[in-house]
Amino acid sequence: MRTTLILHITAGSLALISGYIALFAAKGARVHRGSGAVFVYAMLAMSILGIAVAAGRGVAPAINIPAGLLCSYLVVTALTAVRPVDAATRWLNAGAMLVAIGVSLTSLTFGIQAAAHGGTRNGMPAFPFFMFGIVALLGSAGDLRMIRSGVPPRGSARIARHLWRMCFALFIAALSFFIGQADEFPKALRIPLLLAIPVLAPVVSMAYWVWRIRSRPPVRRAVIARAAAGAGLA
Repeated sequence: MRTTLILHITAGSLALISGYIALFAAKGARVHRGSGAVFVYAMLAMSILGIAVAAGRGVAPAINIPAGLLCSYLVVTALTAVRPVDAATRWLNAGAMLVAIGVSLTSLTFGIQAAAHGGTRNGMPAFPFFMFGIVALLGSAGDLRMIRSGVPPRGSARIARHLWRMCFALFIAALSFFIGQADEFPKALRIPLLLAIPVLAPVVSMAYWVWRIRSRPPVRRAVIARAAAGAGLA
């Protein structure tokens, strides 16, 4: 299990580094595509290994297992959003939606239990349960709408789907590292505002880019064209 933990930490470190590179690199450019691919696979490895550690060592499984499943769901569906749609992708999206529904129901149930028992459940506050539950619910609702329509999102909606899922997955990883492991940092660096900067950066960047592609047509067309080219669609 120690080896699994080391691999989990290594994958998490790689995910954070590649995630921030993708976050600030020119969208659709080679660096963005390459670091984004590394981020997806590193996040998957980190999430799967984290689930194994949480289950095997009993490390807050009620929060860590849903968090790992949610991160996996977000990066997988973010990747499929900018890839060609085929039968395998449709089945993958449907399976991912079921995972998100399960995470949502479980996390919201735990959140309600925590709120009803003094604001905590086995020492964990209600907030992360509700956050994961609501994000999973919103994601699965978008999946259901897409599956029912039979038409994948196009244009700005497609890029927005990719953006928010990738950025929120990075947010969860950053939150777990910079806030969840704050006691591992040297005392000089344990400044709440300082540690909050890398955690909030994905959320701020997500809001900025979603606003740009939805409200500014020239930017929207340029970003969509670059993303399509990067995914091999143009």
